[in-house]
Amino acid sequence: MKRAIPVLVLSAAALVPVWRYTPSTETTSSSQASESTPSASASTSTDGSTVVKGTAVDTEKGTVQVQVTFVGTEITAVKMLQQPDHPQTTAAVPKLIEETLQAQSAEIDTVSGATITSDGYRESLQAAIDANDDSASSSSSDSSSGSSSDSGSDKDSDSAASASQTVDGTAVDTSKGTVQVQVTFEGDEISAVQMLQQPNHPQTTAAVPTLIEETLAAQSADIDTVSGATITSDGYRQSLQAAIDAKGA
Repeated sequence: MKRAIPVLVLSAAALVPVWRYTPSTETTSSSQASESTPSASASTSTDGSTVVKGTAVDTEKGTVQVQVTFVGTEITAVKMLQQPDHPQTTAAVPKLIEETLQAQSAEIDTVSGATITSDGYRESLQAAIDANDDSASSSSSDSSSGSSSDSGSDKDSDSAASASQTVDGTAVDTSKGTVQVQVTFEGDEISAVQMLQQPNHPQTTAAVPTLIEETLAAQSADIDTVSGATITSDGYRQSLQAAIDAKGA
């Protein structure tokens, strides 16, 4: 009987590591979930427009990511969330945005000298367009399955869409050349600014994205002068203020 006791103790000790080991499926699931992020995200603003962030595209020059504002399926504004810190990129961005607003798609030309940035921009832009189309299709399916009582909300949506207004500012003659902006409003909010005329000058080309970005942030013409582009900045603010005044008239 004395010899049986150590045998039982050894048997129990051998079972301890087997009893303590349980495969963890939760850790695997958690890591997979964190890796499967959506390619683009959309959010609806109170004015009825939809703001969609495109995918962040990694290029050898740096990350490129756009944010696109839609009214229905119309592209009303494009904003750069991330872009390479490179002179060619800075010069290319206004052209890419301008072509996007004209083409209303990602089928736009590559900007000379900024091929890599152009490719990343188109990829991020297309992802945003696809996400908006998916969102619009989903909303359409939901509305078609509803009753006739939904007609009131449809009228509200139409009203929100019709609130979009585009106003041309005055053409301001400067010693560097003519400056003129076109401003898109969603209700009282400035949702996009496009250059109709600008001096053909490197400082102007570099300054325009900064001026537009500050306008969208300030929602007014009360913005700073861009260093090295004082004349263009003054003309820009004057044309912008004229557009804001004309909208309010």
